[in-house]
Amino acid sequence: MIRDRLVLWSPVAMGAGVLAYFAARFEPPAWAGLALVAAGALGVAAARPGPAEGPVRAGVRFALALLAAAGLGLAAAQWAAARAPPLETLPRRATIVTGTVRMVEHLPRGRRITLGRVRLEPGGVLRRRVRVRLRDTDPARIEEGDRIAVRALIRTPSAPFVPGGWDLQRGAFFAGFAGYGFALGPARVLAVRAPGAVAGAIERLRETILVRFRAALPGAPGAIAATLFTGEQTAIPEADREAFRASGLAHLLAVAGLHIGIVMGLVFGAARMALAAWEWGALRLAGKPIAALAALAAGGFYMVLTGMHVPIERSFAMACLVTTGVLAGRRAVSLRGLALAGATLVLLAPDEVPGVSFQMSFSAVLALIAGYEALRPWLRALRGDGSRWRRGAGHLVALALTSLLAGGASAPFAAYHFGRVQLWFVPANMVAVPLTALWVMPAGLIALALMPLHLEALALVPMGWGIRAILAVGRATSALPGAVTLVAALPGWSLAALALGMAWLGLERGRGRWFGLVGIVAGLAAPALTRPADVLVAGNGAMVALRSPAGVFVLRGRGGSRFATAQWATYFGARAVIRLGLDDVAAGGAIRCGANWCVLRGARGRVLVTAGAVPDWVGCVAAVVVAPVALGARAKVALGARGGFARGARGAVARGTPVPTGCAAPLRIDRRWLRRQGVTALWLNGDAVRVATERSMRGRRPWVARQSRRWKRRSFGLPFAAAGP
Repeated sequence: MIRDRLVLWSPVAMGAGVLAYFAARFEPPAWAGLALVAAGALGVAAARPGPAEGPVRAGVRFALALLAAAGLGLAAAQWAAARAPPLETLPRRATIVTGTVRMVEHLPRGRRITLGRVRLEPGGVLRRRVRVRLRDTDPARIEEGDRIAVRALIRTPSAPFVPGGWDLQRGAFFAGFAGYGFALGPARVLAVRAPGAVAGAIERLRETILVRFRAALPGAPGAIAATLFTGEQTAIPEADREAFRASGLAHLLAVAGLHIGIVMGLVFGAARMALAAWEWGALRLAGKPIAALAALAAGGFYMVLTGMHVPIERSFAMACLVTTGVLAGRRAVSLRGLALAGATLVLLAPDEVPGVSFQMSFSAVLALIAGYEALRPWLRALRGDGSRWRRGAGHLVALALTSLLAGGASAPFAAYHFGRVQLWFVPANMVAVPLTALWVMPAGLIALALMPLHLEALALVPMGWGIRAILAVGRATSALPGAVTLVAALPGWSLAALALGMAWLGLERGRGRWFGLVGIVAGLAAPALTRPADVLVAGNGAMVALRSPAGVFVLRGRGGSRFATAQWATYFGARAVIRLGLDDVAAGGAIRCGANWCVLRGARGRVLVTAGAVPDWVGCVAAVVVAPVALGARAKVALGARGGFARGARGAVARGTPVPTGCAAPLRIDRRWLRRQGVTALWLNGDAVRVATERSMRGRRPWVARQSRRWKRRSFGLPFAAAGP
């Protein structure tokens, strides 16, 4: 019993070790993970079972074994960080980028390329790759393997836009990217790709599929068809992508278990039918194992063709276990198989564990396996005597149950990472999933088979009909009232409690499994127990957000981006933020702006955003944000004596403006603070201020780019200097 539970819980402990590594504010010692493994293993060996082992001794051995598993996950994350190339120093000006094309992505407008073996002029050779968006009108014919040169502006990935938010720098660090940028001139092809190379052949095949699918199916249907067989989503129009997200159908665009399952199922069925129709083979060959191996080969090819990302790697690992079970005559789909696949992926790609795709895919599969196992008696009773109407009712219930289990299990992770929950995902999936499985994917496989004959259009046209039907479902569902519920940023502990509760509910047996509901309820109660920040200040001082009961209001100057504004709206759980102007009064008078200042007055305290002198009438304030950029003022205004500040008992007080009697000295957030701490969030409660900063949340880690000690003068509204001739 203990051994069975250990097999199921070991991947959970390994994932916890990985998450502990990424949550740390400092780099653990190199020996930390292996030390935990050794300590746990020695403890298990010392507490080996005796002839009359009690539950306490067994529980201790179980806990020590999980400690060793957590240490193994921690060691895997440390090894992944150690073998990644160090961060690169990129020039701040435009440069000539020369590199070998590793990938070409077709966007709705223009192209984006990934370059390896990069050389910068001026600069040097980079060990990491860069991604460059070409100009929309660039006429160069570029293919994978070509050596090109382009004048571009390359920047290090941005730091999180909110404290504790998704870390783009960490993702780029483990993905092997030095930075991202955009072309300032046309690309020049220096050398055409060299023939050969299996990886190059696969990439060229993907490009061929993408181009020919989109040629036969113009517009969104062609982009979606190409996505299903290349994994490339960039060409899908944003409006259609949003319709898929709002209707709960986004998983149809993220190639994963559903797609590889359909491909393998179709190949398995076709292989068995072919062997059965061949008299000699039907009498002498084992049709089921041969068909299973053929399906596995097709699934492996489909995985390589669609980019080998984590969800489909997990699905293929499960498929290998299913095939092994078929060959051995054992049960194909089980929690043990899921546990083995999870442990394998944690060891091979620990950096994916904090990602949304890893969490959503494993939670959905766990819910499906455990849910169907628990509900099997009721489903059998529903089928009853196997009459036609009972079989039909069973299929409808299975469709609804699959959508409910998978969508319900993955919804909390989507809410945490994306700030939204789809309410109508069950009926939308009941229509769209059968269309995908029985119409769209079979037609796409037939189109692939016809491509060597240049007859793929015969299958792609009917495939487009099915895709248009799915698009219609997505658009109609997303237009329903309350289709999307926005959720403000959730704390990390809520997701941890919910994930642990789901794991307990799915992995344990007997009545004890229902204790998992405690963790699930605690995780779901987080929105009622936490609130977003009252004030959010961008790391460059160009944006300041003020939250009030009437909405979220933003002061945005030069240097503030629309993307950052959208990220802040997601953080606050708001559909949009309202931009403030000078001399504005908003939120029923709770927010008042003058020529170079704004004041947020709420039940929990006051905060002043200023670029100059503090108005005499303001009175007590909990914090002062010196943000000349956001208010459109020049830097010299904030540096003047009248607008300066002097250190006080609790932070800073305005120099030249006395603190009113009975008022505590306010906290000061100025350019020096932002240069050291980055994005800053403030929670106000009277005179008390709780602060969270991007740097304090991330600490000093290998993927955290060093902040320049020099403040960029142009961030304060000064005009951009010319990038070059």
